Order: sequence, then C-alpha cells, then structure tokens
Amino acid sequence: MEHQLVVFELANEHYGVDIAMVEGIIKMQQITAVPHAPSYVEGVTNLRGAVLPVIDLRKRFNLPPEDTTKDSRIIHIAIDNVKVGMIVDAVSEVLRVPEEAIEPTPPIITTVDSAFITGIAKLESKLIILLDLGKVLSINDQGQIANISNKLV
Repeated sequence: MEHQLVVFELANEHYGVDIAMVEGIIKMQQITAVPHAPSYVEGVTNLRGAVLPVIDLRKRFNLPPEDTTKDSRIIHIAIDNVKVGMIVDAVSEVLRVPEEAIEPTPPIITTVDSAFITGIAKLESKLIILLDLGKVLSINDQGQIANISNKLV
C-alpha cells in the first residue's frame, strides 16, 4: 500500500501529511489578529468568503520564529469538521511513499508533546516526518479554533 503525502518544509525539515486531510494550499495573504487567541493562532483570513483561522506551525512546534517569504504557504485542512489554515515555510511536493519506506516513530522522541508524529518516511534523498494533523491540535485546541470561527461569522 502506498501513502500519498503533501510534503512541506518547516525549519529546514521535511514533514508529510496525508493528502486526504488537505483541502487546499494557498499563498500567504492578509491575516487579521484575534484578541485572546492561543499564542500559536496568528489570526483569521478570508478564504473565498469564509473566515479561516490560521495557526503558525512554527509556534505550535516551539520552533524559532522566522519571517514569511515568497515560498511561505497556508495549508488549508479540515480536522473533524474544523477548518483551519497552517502556515508553513514552503510546500515542496505531493509524493507517493510505499508502506515499506515508513518506519515507526523511535520511542526516544515519542512524548505527549510529540504524539502527532506517526512515523518517518525514509527516502533516498531525505527523511520525512509524518504528522497526524488531527493530533497536532488537541480537542481543546480544536474547540478554541472553532469558537474563533463561530464568533466572527
């Protein structure tokens, strides 16, 4: 069995997410800050007439901040009927990865804070950290983000 992934870059590392969760990839656009939002929520943006909460994955993963560039993108995803945009440094490719190229996450890096890492895809030229976007945001986080959208609609 093959896995089809959207591969993106964040802090010079490659991450992959199941293509089925991705609704779209958009260029950076104006984001409006929302008071009292969690620190990793950049704000909201207008996506084809709908309010889309946007989170910064660098902040969510406790990575050093970096300015957005012409390659920065917002990955539009849906997690249990919660639509959200995730800012990444760049989206590099859509890739098919065979099951045998994927190894489980090494136990030494598995913690409560990294439960969203589902495995590592070993390719000839790079390693890709596989993410479960449903676990990147906890149930509480998803509720807070849904509330942001609902208050602004």
